[in-house]
Amino acid sequence: MSVIDVRRPHTLDKEHAREAAENLAKDLSEQFDVNYEWDGDLLRFKRSGVKGQLEISHADLHIHLELGMMLRPFKSRIEQEINSQLDQMLKA
Repeated sequence: MSVIDVRRPHTLDKEHAREAAENLAKDLSEQFDVNYEWDGDLLRFKRSGVKGQLEISHADLHIHLELGMMLRPFKSRIEQEINSQLDQMLKA
């Protein structure tokens, strides 16, 4: 299993951090056909071959994804997209 683990500090209030997480989840859902749902401040991702979560704290966003064998070739693309989206969202 291949793992993507990204932590990104932020200075957003809880509402805006959650909004940024929701936007990231929507984008990943559209691009990679990933389902997601909220469980408190934890956003869970799941689809065949991938599972993970995005946790919101007052200081950072923490994304942890586990990719199955079929998605390993896309690891760098997925990680790059996550970082790109976070860069855009946290600058705004």
